Amino acid sequence: MREVGSLPVVDIANRRGGAAARDQIAAELDAAFRNLGFCYISNTGVPTREIFAAAADFHALPMASKQRIAVNDFHRGYIAPNSSTIRTSSVATVTRPNLSESLMIMHEVAPDDPRYGQPLQGPNQWPAELPAFRPAAVDYMARMSALARDLTRLIAIALGLPENALDAYFDQPTVWLRLLCYPPEPPGTPRDQFGAAPHTDYGFITLLAQDALGGLEVRRADGTWISATPIPDTFVVNVADMLSRWTGGRWRSTPHRVRNQADELRFSVPFFWDPSMDSLIEPLPIAQSAHEETFQAVQFGDYVMERLNRNYAYRRRA
Repeated sequence: MREVGSLPVVDIANRRGGAAARDQIAAELDAAFRNLGFCYISNTGVPTREIFAAAADFHALPMASKQRIAVNDFHRGYIAPNSSTIRTSSVATVTRPNLSESLMIMHEVAPDDPRYGQPLQGPNQWPAELPAFRPAAVDYMARMSALARDLTRLIAIALGLPENALDAYFDQPTVWLRLLCYPPEPPGTPRDQFGAAPHTDYGFITLLAQDALGGLEVRRADGTWISATPIPDTFVVNVADMLSRWTGGRWRSTPHRVRNQADELRFSVPFFWDPSMDSLIEPLPIAQSAHEETFQAVQFGDYVMERLNRNYAYRRRA
Protein backbone atom coordinates (compact mmCIF):
# COMPACT_ATOMS: atom_id res chain seq x y z
CA MET A 1 0.00 0.00 0.00
CA ARG A 2 1.34 3.42 -0.95
CA GLU A 3 0.11 6.90 -0.09
CA VAL A 4 -0.62 10.02 -2.12
CA GLY A 5 -0.69 12.93 0.31
CA SER A 6 -2.32 11.35 3.33
CA LEU A 7 -4.68 8.98 1.51
CA PRO A 8 -3.48 5.42 0.99
CA VAL A 9 -3.78 3.66 -2.36
CA VAL A 10 -4.97 0.05 -2.15
CA ASP A 11 -4.28 -2.11 -5.20
CA ILE A 12 -7.18 -4.57 -5.58
CA ALA A 13 -6.03 -6.29 -8.77
CA ASN A 14 -5.88 -9.65 -6.95
CA ARG A 15 -9.23 -9.32 -5.19
CA ARG A 16 -10.44 -12.59 -6.71
CA GLY A 17 -7.18 -14.40 -6.15
CA GLY A 18 -6.25 -16.82 -3.41
CA ALA A 19 -6.91 -16.39 0.30
CA ALA A 20 -3.51 -14.81 0.94
CA ALA A 21 -4.08 -12.12 -1.69
CA ARG A 22 -7.56 -11.30 -0.38
CA ASP A 23 -6.31 -11.19 3.19
CA GLN A 24 -3.59 -8.72 2.21
CA ILE A 25 -6.07 -6.39 0.49
CA ALA A 26 -8.46 -6.70 3.43
CA ALA A 27 -5.69 -5.78 5.86
CA GLU A 28 -4.84 -2.67 3.82
CA LEU A 29 -8.49 -1.63 3.73
CA ASP A 30 -8.74 -2.12 7.49
CA ALA A 31 -5.69 0.09 8.08
CA ALA A 32 -7.02 2.83 5.80
CA PHE A 33 -10.52 2.79 7.27
CA ARG A 34 -9.29 2.76 10.88
CA ASN A 35 -7.03 5.74 10.23
CA LEU A 36 -9.02 8.00 7.93
CA GLY A 37 -12.09 6.21 6.58
CA PHE A 38 -10.91 7.00 3.03
CA CYS A 39 -8.56 5.50 0.48
CA TYR A 40 -8.03 5.20 -3.25
CA ILE A 41 -8.44 1.82 -4.94
CA SER A 42 -6.55 0.99 -8.12
CA ASN A 43 -6.69 -1.74 -10.77
CA THR A 44 -10.45 -2.11 -10.54
CA GLY A 45 -11.00 -2.99 -14.19
CA VAL A 46 -13.87 -0.49 -14.44
CA PRO A 47 -13.38 2.22 -17.11
CA THR A 48 -14.86 5.67 -16.51
CA ARG A 49 -14.39 7.47 -19.83
CA GLU A 50 -17.87 6.69 -21.16
CA ILE A 51 -19.72 7.66 -17.99
CA PHE A 52 -17.89 10.98 -17.80
CA ALA A 53 -18.76 11.61 -21.46
CA ALA A 54 -22.39 10.78 -20.70
CA ALA A 55 -22.36 13.16 -17.73
CA ALA A 56 -20.93 15.99 -19.85
CA ASP A 57 -23.54 15.35 -22.56
CA PHE A 58 -26.36 15.45 -20.04
CA HIS A 59 -25.24 18.64 -18.32
CA ALA A 60 -24.82 20.33 -21.72
CA LEU A 61 -28.54 19.91 -22.43
CA PRO A 62 -30.78 22.97 -22.24
CA MET A 63 -32.36 23.55 -18.85
CA ALA A 64 -35.80 22.83 -20.27
CA SER A 65 -34.67 19.34 -21.30
CA LYS A 66 -33.22 18.61 -17.87
CA GLN A 67 -36.29 19.92 -16.10
CA ARG A 68 -38.49 17.52 -18.08
CA ILE A 69 -37.00 14.76 -15.93
CA ALA A 70 -36.92 16.72 -12.65
CA VAL A 71 -36.32 14.57 -9.59
CA ASN A 72 -39.45 12.69 -8.54
CA ASP A 73 -40.69 11.15 -5.30
CA PHE A 74 -38.61 8.04 -6.00
CA HIS A 75 -35.50 10.31 -5.86
CA ARG A 76 -34.67 9.73 -9.50
CA GLY A 77 -34.06 12.48 -12.02
CA TYR A 78 -32.53 15.92 -12.35
CA ILE A 79 -31.61 17.81 -9.18
CA ALA A 80 -31.40 21.50 -10.04
CA PRO A 81 -28.95 24.03 -8.56
CA ASN A 82 -29.87 25.47 -5.16
CA SER A 83 -32.26 22.63 -4.36
CA SER A 84 -30.17 20.56 -1.92
CA THR A 85 -28.97 21.81 1.46
CA ILE A 86 -27.24 19.36 3.81
CA ARG A 87 -29.33 20.17 6.89
CA THR A 88 -28.56 16.78 8.45
CA SER A 89 -24.81 17.38 8.54
CA SER A 90 -23.34 16.25 11.85
CA VAL A 91 -20.17 18.29 11.32
CA ALA A 92 -21.38 21.75 10.28
CA THR A 93 -24.37 24.05 10.49
CA VAL A 94 -25.34 24.29 6.84
CA THR A 95 -27.66 27.07 5.67
CA ARG A 96 -26.57 27.59 2.06
CA PRO A 97 -27.60 25.21 -0.76
CA ASN A 98 -24.87 23.31 -2.56
CA LEU A 99 -23.35 24.85 -5.69
CA SER A 100 -24.05 21.86 -7.91
CA GLU A 101 -26.57 20.19 -10.17
CA SER A 102 -26.89 16.49 -10.81
CA LEU A 103 -28.78 13.60 -12.31
CA MET A 104 -29.69 10.81 -9.89
CA ILE A 105 -30.07 7.27 -11.21
CA MET A 106 -30.86 4.36 -8.91
CA HIS A 107 -31.59 0.64 -9.03
CA GLU A 108 -34.43 0.02 -11.45
CA VAL A 109 -37.74 -1.16 -9.95
CA ALA A 110 -40.38 -2.29 -12.44
CA PRO A 111 -44.15 -1.87 -11.84
CA ASP A 112 -44.57 -5.64 -11.35
CA ASP A 113 -41.93 -5.72 -8.58
CA PRO A 114 -43.52 -6.20 -5.12
CA ARG A 115 -41.43 -3.25 -3.86
CA TYR A 116 -42.82 -0.84 -6.45
CA GLY A 117 -44.24 2.33 -4.92
CA GLN A 118 -42.48 1.95 -1.60
CA PRO A 119 -39.88 4.61 -0.62
CA LEU A 120 -37.12 4.81 -3.26
CA GLN A 121 -38.65 1.96 -5.26
CA GLY A 122 -39.56 3.05 -8.78
CA PRO A 123 -38.31 3.55 -12.35
CA ASN A 124 -35.49 5.82 -13.47
CA GLN A 125 -35.93 8.84 -15.72
CA TRP A 126 -33.80 9.10 -18.85
CA PRO A 127 -32.99 12.02 -21.18
CA ALA A 128 -34.83 11.30 -24.44
CA GLU A 129 -32.44 13.59 -26.34
CA LEU A 130 -29.48 11.27 -25.64
CA PRO A 131 -30.20 7.72 -26.89
CA ALA A 132 -26.73 6.44 -25.96
CA PHE A 133 -27.01 7.74 -22.41
CA ARG A 134 -29.10 4.98 -20.85
CA PRO A 135 -26.98 2.05 -22.13
CA ALA A 136 -23.80 3.75 -20.89
CA ALA A 137 -25.28 4.36 -17.43
CA VAL A 138 -26.77 0.87 -17.10
CA ASP A 139 -23.48 -0.76 -18.12
CA TYR A 140 -21.52 1.39 -15.68
CA MET A 141 -23.89 0.58 -12.81
CA ALA A 142 -23.60 -3.14 -13.50
CA ARG A 143 -19.79 -2.97 -13.47
CA MET A 144 -19.75 -0.88 -10.32
CA SER A 145 -22.21 -3.18 -8.57
CA ALA A 146 -19.95 -6.15 -9.28
CA LEU A 147 -16.95 -4.22 -7.96
CA ALA A 148 -18.89 -3.17 -4.85
CA ARG A 149 -19.88 -6.78 -4.14
CA ASP A 150 -16.20 -7.74 -4.28
CA LEU A 151 -15.40 -4.94 -1.85
CA THR A 152 -18.22 -6.04 0.47
CA ARG A 153 -16.58 -9.44 0.77
CA LEU A 154 -13.15 -7.92 1.35
CA ILE A 155 -14.68 -5.74 4.05
CA ALA A 156 -16.15 -8.81 5.73
CA ILE A 157 -12.70 -10.43 5.73
CA ALA A 158 -11.17 -7.22 7.13
CA LEU A 159 -13.64 -7.44 10.02
CA GLY A 160 -12.69 -11.04 10.76
CA LEU A 161 -15.90 -12.45 9.33
CA PRO A 162 -16.53 -15.10 6.66
CA GLU A 163 -16.30 -13.39 3.29
CA ASN A 164 -20.02 -13.84 2.56
CA ALA A 165 -21.19 -12.72 6.03
CA LEU A 166 -22.69 -9.45 4.75
CA ASP A 167 -24.08 -10.73 1.43
CA ALA A 168 -27.66 -11.16 2.70
CA TYR A 169 -27.91 -7.44 3.48
CA PHE A 170 -27.40 -6.71 -0.21
CA ASP A 171 -29.94 -9.13 -1.74
CA GLN A 172 -31.80 -6.06 -3.02
CA PRO A 173 -29.17 -3.35 -2.66
CA THR A 174 -29.98 0.34 -2.63
CA VAL A 175 -27.82 1.66 -5.47
CA TRP A 176 -27.30 5.30 -6.41
CA LEU A 177 -25.38 6.73 -9.36
CA ARG A 178 -25.12 10.51 -9.25
CA LEU A 179 -23.74 12.50 -12.17
CA LEU A 180 -22.60 15.75 -10.55
CA CYS A 181 -21.57 19.03 -12.13
CA TYR A 182 -20.03 21.81 -10.05
CA PRO A 183 -19.75 25.29 -11.56
CA PRO A 184 -16.71 27.41 -10.74
CA GLU A 185 -17.08 29.38 -7.52
CA PRO A 186 -18.04 32.95 -8.42
CA PRO A 187 -15.88 35.82 -7.17
CA GLY A 188 -16.57 36.70 -3.56
CA THR A 189 -18.00 33.29 -2.66
CA PRO A 190 -18.52 33.15 1.14
CA ARG A 191 -16.35 30.75 3.12
CA ASP A 192 -19.41 28.77 4.16
CA GLN A 193 -20.55 28.21 0.56
CA PHE A 194 -19.55 24.86 -0.94
CA GLY A 195 -20.11 22.68 -3.95
CA ALA A 196 -20.95 20.05 -1.34
CA ALA A 197 -21.03 21.22 2.28
CA PRO A 198 -19.24 19.15 4.95
CA HIS A 199 -21.12 15.91 5.47
CA THR A 200 -20.88 12.16 5.88
CA ASP A 201 -22.51 9.68 3.51
CA TYR A 202 -25.61 7.79 4.62
CA GLY A 203 -24.99 4.18 3.73
CA PHE A 204 -22.29 1.52 3.36
CA ILE A 205 -19.54 2.64 0.97
CA THR A 206 -19.11 5.28 -1.71
CA LEU A 207 -16.93 4.80 -4.78
CA LEU A 208 -16.12 8.11 -6.42
CA ALA A 209 -14.77 8.76 -9.90
CA GLN A 210 -13.50 12.34 -10.10
CA ASP A 211 -12.16 14.38 -12.98
CA ALA A 212 -8.70 15.95 -13.03
CA LEU A 213 -9.70 19.28 -11.47
CA GLY A 214 -9.80 18.19 -7.84
CA GLY A 215 -11.87 19.85 -5.14
CA LEU A 216 -12.72 16.97 -2.79
CA GLU A 217 -11.40 17.48 0.75
CA VAL A 218 -11.39 15.00 3.64
CA ARG A 219 -11.34 15.87 7.32
CA ARG A 220 -8.74 14.21 9.52
CA ALA A 221 -9.53 13.20 13.09
CA ASP A 222 -7.67 16.32 14.31
CA GLY A 223 -10.07 18.55 12.35
CA THR A 224 -7.69 19.53 9.57
CA TRP A 225 -8.71 19.13 5.93
CA ILE A 226 -6.66 17.42 3.22
CA SER A 227 -7.19 17.24 -0.53
CA ALA A 228 -8.07 13.97 -2.23
CA THR A 229 -5.85 14.69 -5.21
CA PRO A 230 -7.23 13.06 -8.38
CA ILE A 231 -5.23 9.99 -9.47
CA PRO A 232 -5.95 8.59 -12.94
CA ASP A 233 -7.59 5.16 -13.05
CA THR A 234 -8.53 5.08 -9.37
CA PHE A 235 -11.67 5.48 -7.32
CA VAL A 236 -11.87 7.23 -3.99
CA VAL A 237 -13.61 4.92 -1.51
CA ASN A 238 -15.01 5.98 1.83
CA VAL A 239 -16.79 4.48 4.80
CA ALA A 240 -20.36 5.73 5.21
CA ASP A 241 -22.63 5.89 8.25
CA MET A 242 -24.05 2.35 8.13
CA LEU A 243 -20.66 0.70 7.77
CA SER A 244 -19.26 2.77 10.64
CA ARG A 245 -22.25 1.72 12.75
CA TRP A 246 -21.70 -1.94 11.83
CA THR A 247 -18.11 -1.73 13.05
CA GLY A 248 -19.07 -0.03 16.31
CA GLY A 249 -17.02 2.99 15.28
CA ARG A 250 -13.88 1.01 14.51
CA TRP A 251 -14.06 2.53 11.02
CA ARG A 252 -14.87 6.22 10.69
CA SER A 253 -17.60 7.72 8.54
CA THR A 254 -15.38 10.64 7.67
CA PRO A 255 -16.66 14.15 6.90
CA HIS A 256 -15.80 15.47 3.47
CA ARG A 257 -16.64 18.50 1.34
CA VAL A 258 -16.21 19.86 -2.19
CA ARG A 259 -15.16 23.27 -3.50
CA ASN A 260 -14.60 23.89 -7.18
CA GLN A 261 -11.94 26.60 -7.24
CA ALA A 262 -11.00 25.92 -10.85
CA ASP A 263 -12.24 28.18 -13.64
CA GLU A 264 -14.24 25.48 -15.41
CA LEU A 265 -16.95 22.95 -14.73
CA ARG A 266 -16.00 20.09 -12.42
CA PHE A 267 -17.57 16.65 -12.94
CA SER A 268 -17.67 13.78 -10.49
CA VAL A 269 -19.52 10.48 -10.46
CA PRO A 270 -20.17 9.00 -7.02
CA PHE A 271 -21.60 5.49 -6.84
CA PHE A 272 -23.26 4.68 -3.52
CA TRP A 273 -23.55 1.01 -2.57
CA ASP A 274 -25.99 0.54 0.30
CA PRO A 275 -27.96 -2.26 1.98
CA SER A 276 -31.51 -3.27 1.24
CA MET A 277 -33.97 -0.73 2.60
CA ASP A 278 -35.33 -3.17 5.21
CA SER A 279 -31.89 -4.11 6.58
CA LEU A 280 -31.52 -3.71 10.34
CA ILE A 281 -28.08 -2.25 11.04
CA GLU A 282 -26.46 -2.64 14.47
CA PRO A 283 -22.87 -3.24 15.62
CA LEU A 284 -21.62 -6.64 14.52
CA PRO A 285 -20.42 -9.07 17.20
CA ILE A 286 -16.87 -8.56 15.91
CA ALA A 287 -17.04 -4.79 16.53
CA GLN A 288 -14.49 -3.65 19.08
CA SER A 289 -14.96 -0.07 20.21
CA ALA A 290 -15.26 1.89 23.40
CA HIS A 291 -18.05 3.78 21.65
CA GLU A 292 -20.05 0.75 20.64
CA GLU A 293 -22.90 1.54 23.05
CA THR A 294 -23.63 4.81 21.22
CA PHE A 295 -24.82 2.95 18.12
CA GLN A 296 -28.42 1.82 18.39
CA ALA A 297 -30.03 -0.55 15.89
CA VAL A 298 -31.57 1.31 12.95
CA GLN A 299 -33.39 0.24 9.80
CA PHE A 300 -31.49 1.61 6.85
CA GLY A 301 -34.63 2.72 5.03
CA ASP A 302 -35.80 4.80 7.98
CA TYR A 303 -32.36 6.39 8.36
CA VAL A 304 -31.94 7.36 4.74
CA MET A 305 -35.47 8.67 4.26
CA GLU A 306 -35.20 10.96 7.28
CA ARG A 307 -32.12 12.54 5.72
CA LEU A 308 -33.55 12.86 2.22
CA ASN A 309 -36.72 14.44 3.57
CA ARG A 310 -34.73 17.15 5.32
CA ASN A 311 -32.02 17.80 2.73
CA TYR A 312 -33.92 18.14 -0.56
CA ALA A 313 -36.29 20.97 -1.37
CA TYR A 314 -38.61 18.83 -3.52
CA ARG A 315 -39.38 16.68 -0.45
CA ARG A 316 -40.30 19.67 1.74
CA ARG A 317 -43.54 20.55 0.02
CA ALA A 318 -46.19 22.51 1.86
